[in-house]
Amino acid sequence: MTFDNAYVYIPLFAIAALSLVLLVLLLIARKRSTARVSFITIASNVIIIVSSVICAIASLTGKMTNGSFMFFCLSIFVITFILVPYGAMLAMFEPKKIDKLVPKSYNEAALKAREQGQKQKSEDKANELSEEEFSLMDINRDFMAKASQAFGSDKGYNSFLEYINHTIREQINADGAAILMVDDFEDIVSVKAFEGDFPPPYKLPSDLPHKPVRVSTSFKFATFPLQDNIFGEIAKSGRPELIEKPEFDSRIYQNGPEEFLECGSYIIVPMKTQGTVIGVTAFARKNGSEKLTQNDLKTAVTLTDFAAATIQNVISVKDIIEKSELNKEAEIASRIQNKMKPEKLPAVKGLQLGAVWNQADGVCGDYYDIIPSRKDRVSFIMGDIAGKGVNSMSVMTMIRAMLRLVVNTTQSAGKILTWVNKGLTGESFSTDHFGSVSLINYNPINKTMEFSTGGIVPIWYFDSSTSEFTQISQTSDPLGVEKSTEYKEFVQNVKSGDIIVMYTDGVVEAVNSNGQQYTSDTLLGVIKTNHSKPGKEIANLVKADIKNFSGTAEQHDDQSLLIIKIQ
Repeated sequence: MTFDNAYVYIPLFAIAALSLVLLVLLLIARKRSTARVSFITIASNVIIIVSSVICAIASLTGKMTNGSFMFFCLSIFVITFILVPYGAMLAMFEPKKIDKLVPKSYNEAALKAREQGQKQKSEDKANELSEEEFSLMDINRDFMAKASQAFGSDKGYNSFLEYINHTIREQINADGAAILMVDDFEDIVSVKAFEGDFPPPYKLPSDLPHKPVRVSTSFKFATFPLQDNIFGEIAKSGRPELIEKPEFDSRIYQNGPEEFLECGSYIIVPMKTQGTVIGVTAFARKNGSEKLTQNDLKTAVTLTDFAAATIQNVISVKDIIEKSELNKEAEIASRIQNKMKPEKLPAVKGLQLGAVWNQADGVCGDYYDIIPSRKDRVSFIMGDIAGKGVNSMSVMTMIRAMLRLVVNTTQSAGKILTWVNKGLTGESFSTDHFGSVSLINYNPINKTMEFSTGGIVPIWYFDSSTSEFTQISQTSDPLGVEKSTEYKEFVQNVKSGDIIVMYTDGVVEAVNSNGQQYTSDTLLGVIKTNHSKPGKEIANLVKADIKNFSGTAEQHDDQSLLIIKIQ
């Protein structure tokens, strides 16, 4: 069987062409080291190319039979058709896609080297800080160093804020800067540090002259609510802002027309610690100066975050120091207060006396005294002094000293309190140098109670004949408030079985765990129920009743009570 040469050499040359493409792909794969291409594979491909070309030439010369030639061609074509896509894969794929083709030992070594390289690159990148970042870190260290100098006094704290304000202003090249701190109790922000030229973005007071010195001085001591102004609103929102076009911002007030009042650009950043805003930093460039930028905002935010952390540390440490000092001060005052009360109740002929004395931690406000000055006078004093700690202790000491001096005179109770008041108002060591004081001068000879009250310490009279209580005292100005106050005296005749009661508000304002008050009705009810008992026993029963009522509730004020029972 013969065949037409015109139809034989075409597939032969096609096989040769495909084999040539495969050879090129295998050589590329070998050169790129994407796979191990053996010499046998390349040699086999070369043989296919050569044999195909030879057969094609033989077909043209008529030296090949149809059967042998077609079998050869079909076999070579199938092999080539399979190897072409395989060669394409080896040549084009990345090395990491065919790692499994590489021997295991090489695979593990290469993987380990690659991982180490990537780790080293990550570490190098993490350690690479720009010059700007190094500068900011240095500033943070400076903030922490300066913070240690701010613990001693309010002046140190204010100087620390001024340092922070000046430092951030320099870093962003602002014309003016301010730090405002939040007052949680009054819901305001107050300026604590200020410097430079800062066109006010808020409405100036109508009576403030538009002069640079007056405006900046006003700004230094300004306070703002947490709404209706840019400082308060940013403190409330907790979001930093760059304001490049204040003329289009409704929160910015244009005061003008003076040039120094024209608004430029602003950066205002909340100072936050653990999600709580404690203040804001604010920076300004004047109108006509280059605008503040996003980079400036980024720097201001970073440094404000540093500042917030150090400021909060300063505040916390100052609070601890102040609390420690107050506790120490209260302890000293409490010791003095305890020594000022009578060590024991004196024995007074014709009277049965009882007292309750419960001190509250850190208060030091109550004072009572019993002074047998003459045969015809025994003075009973009950006082509740304003303030706490050493301050109230000082006032208490003054009142006690003056009363002990003047009750020995023949002056009436009203005149004695008037004299003490004049002496107290002559002092200027404190704005809280006043207290409520009740004075009773008892005459055991004629059984009369002459009394006077300055303030709100009450005097109650229990009439044994009617078994009823009456408040015989009157409210008046406390001692130490008004120098011209004249105190009046009153007289109450008493008889056997009658009871006089004096107490401070800590007794009737004692509360239980439900927040309920003890009340004067409860106090007087206990005394009335037990009026037949001795004065000391009545006082002990009252003390036990208050303790039973209060339970585990904390005592917030001193509790003082005097029971004077006529025999």
